[in-house]
Amino acid sequence: MPIQRVHPGPRMSEMVIHNETVYLSGQIADDGSTDVESQTRDVLRQIDALLAEAGTDKTKLLTATIYLADIGTFASMNKVWDAWVDPANAPARATVEARLAAPEYLVEIQVVAAR
Repeated sequence: MPIQRVHPGPRMSEMVIHNETVYLSGQIADDGSTDVESQTRDVLRQIDALLAEAGTDKTKLLTATIYLADIGTFASMNKVWDAWVDPANAPARATVEARLAAPEYLVEIQVVAAR
């Protein structure tokens, strides 16, 4: 089965599809000047759009890795995540504190989904 690279760039592809598995690169907010809740909403909106482009959706998430610039924002991020995720189909998930690519980014989320 071929590998499909979606929105490829010189360093990475935004999404890779192999067999019936969809791999998204880490997604960050379009606007880094907002708080972690706003950034999380924006990231989840982007994830929804990419999954739809691949012919799947959040009910088919397999895993999620969430990177927070400050683990002290865990509850605020979870407030948005919990409103978004399908509780009947929650993925395996890890959340870690990490220094992100630029200081304005407060959250980055990477997911893998089935189609």
